[in-house]
Amino acid sequence: MQARYLNVLRSAINVCAKTIAAGFYHEGDPWDLFLLGDSTIKKALPIGTILTFAGTGSEMNGNAVISNEETEQKLAIHNDVLRPRFSILDPTYTFTVPRNQTAAGTVDIFSHILEQYFSPTKDAFVQNRVAESLLKTCIYYGPIALTEPTNYEARAQLMWTSSLALNGLLSYGRITDWATHGIEHAVSAAYDVTHGAGLAILTPYWMQYVLSEETTEKFVEYAQNVWQVKGKNDLAVARKGIEKTREFFTDLGMPKTLRDVGVQENKLEDMAEKTVLYGDVGKFKKLGKNDVLTILKNAF
Repeated sequence: MQARYLNVLRSAINVCAKTIAAGFYHEGDPWDLFLLGDSTIKKALPIGTILTFAGTGSEMNGNAVISNEETEQKLAIHNDVLRPRFSILDPTYTFTVPRNQTAAGTVDIFSHILEQYFSPTKDAFVQNRVAESLLKTCIYYGPIALTEPTNYEARAQLMWTSSLALNGLLSYGRITDWATHGIEHAVSAAYDVTHGAGLAILTPYWMQYVLSEETTEKFVEYAQNVWQVKGKNDLAVARKGIEKTREFFTDLGMPKTLRDVGVQENKLEDMAEKTVLYGDVGKFKKLGKNDVLTILKNAF
């Protein structure tokens, strides 16, 4: 009888199921797979998911992220053999997700989209318009899900947006960034910080840091198309878009600084080092250790 793995839990358990599925055929510690990289995974147990939380999009991709408490590392792998064979998405299963986790899940979805939207690739018109529509879906339905947790429409739209945000649709034919996720992984590997909450803190500070003469055009596009910001001064419009992003996260009830979630200042440099352990992060704007450390200090 062939082994199979059925996952009937929230997204974090989904990625654990993927790790188990890949580790089944690995002769050694499954953590090795995250250290050695995606190419070491040749096969995995087939898995299916019944989703009870909208946020990571793991139900429709081959991604897995695991933390190692001993080394304070949080690493990711991606391989198509880890894609679930089936996923059941019933919005009613998310009705009981707590308010803070609903908010964090909304931010996680939002961040997944931003990581692909802020790209050095210029000719991705369709993906940009799809991304903007998904971002506006989060902006509209996120607050509704918080105040009306059993609102089927809100839960359904967030669930579907979560899947579309990270199933590969937005990244086809373009270079993607993922610097903010890399920095946040270093934070939540060291502290028990909800991933979405960490992203809510770091994203606006990343935006402020990478905003420059070279990147203003993309930030203007974002501010105008997502937040309907108007103005004749491009830099002012770009900054307003960043401000709107921070306000949205705050309105969802997310923390504003790393201090708010218990991070200690003396850990910032270690986090910066671990963020760039395997090289600089980010493709929209490449970030080295000093760049990451500045963002962390600004966010503190």
